[in-house]
Amino acid sequence: MSPRLASLVIPLVCSVALLTGLPAQADPGAPEPTLSAALQDKTSVGKARLKVWGFDVYDATLFVRAGFDAARYGDQRFALELAYLRNFDGADIAERSVEEMRRIAPMDDARAASWLKAMTDVFPNVKKGDRITGVHVPGSGARFYLNGRLLGEVADDAFSRQFFGIWLSPRTSQPRMRETLLQPVAGASPRNP
Repeated sequence: MSPRLASLVIPLVCSVALLTGLPAQADPGAPEPTLSAALQDKTSVGKARLKVWGFDVYDATLFVRAGFDAARYGDQRFALELAYLRNFDGADIAERSVEEMRRIAPMDDARAASWLKAMTDVFPNVKKGDRITGVHVPGSGARFYLNGRLLGEVADDAFSRQFFGIWLSPRTSQPRMRETLLQPVAGASPRNP
């Protein structure tokens, strides 16, 4: 190797060696790898049980930061955990979610199909005792965890707002559940958002 070539290659090799030894910087937009990290600055404020035709379906728990405003839920980061009390197929959870999301706001068939696929890709089959926790990240979308382990995300803010509206929107099909989840939040106005 010529001295001129060596003077160019050696600093480059040394720089690469130094860079590969440095710890990788975390992507601030990347999902937290564990649920405990995602819930780090949030507190459990409301709990409610969903019953359908006398059957217990799941227990819901809302986790929020201090100062959470129920009327502006879509603009704030929060988490909602569903602790399942029965076994369900992930595809059935996704289909039911689309039905409920249509109650919150109009959605065309193409969007419904796209969101159904996104949820079907993320939601697993659940057994009694499993917990799926969704984290709403304003401007980014929704991240989902199964029993504390990251499942995946749907990187669509409109999806996330409408999905969490199933529980938190005034147009929910379960107004008593919404009221129970939001009632403990100081300054919340669950009946008149």
